[in-house]
Amino acid sequence: MSATILVIEDDQTMTAGLKDNLEIEGYRVLTAGTVRQGREAAVTGKPDLILMDLMLPDGDGVNLCRNLRAHGIRQPIIMLTARGAEMDKVLGFEVGADDYLVKPFSLRELLARIQARLRRDGPTSGELDVLAVGAATVDFRRHKLMRDGVQLEVSAKELELLRYLVMHRGEVVSREDLLVEVWGHQREIATRTVDNFIVRLRKKIETEPAEPQYLVTVHGSGYKLIEQ
Repeated sequence: MSATILVIEDDQTMTAGLKDNLEIEGYRVLTAGTVRQGREAAVTGKPDLILMDLMLPDGDGVNLCRNLRAHGIRQPIIMLTARGAEMDKVLGFEVGADDYLVKPFSLRELLARIQARLRRDGPTSGELDVLAVGAATVDFRRHKLMRDGVQLEVSAKELELLRYLVMHRGEVVSREDLLVEVWGHQREIATRTVDNFIVRLRKKIETEPAEPQYLVTVHGSGYKLIEQ
């Protein structure tokens, strides 16, 4: 069955163009032109991926993205915007966006990112079991991070970062590698973004986040998730 993509965009010309081209590629396409319509379509339409404009007539994509994540929507979100400043991108990632494309963008690049994101977020055999990660346990398929029997709030990007670290457990991974593999950007996002997300993960999986035992810094090289 082909994937369903929700396009939340108030520019009718762009919406029509995206819809036509995505349908040519075999995707089923839902559209919405406002925050309210987008929120409803994300819940009822059960899309596999969401393309979201940052500026909408009744609100903005940042708050909509934050709201969707808070209400359990875990499908990948790619933000589309004319604003390309680094802080805008960082803010988008911090509220749960998975990728960011600055207008004008090429259709080929958009399609490549959609395909990559759908592959990355599809189920894999390595994610069937609940895994121990530090003082917590993680179930990637169900998007759950548990500690002491309590489900913790965790963003899609935090889980993607944790998943990459789990896949490379015992290895030193550099900030640059994480930017490429988790964020899909090598130069557009500062390495401090990685550091901020590492701090968040430590608060969830470490007994003493200020003195980490599981997710450690390897000075001059990057980070390492210790074998358990």
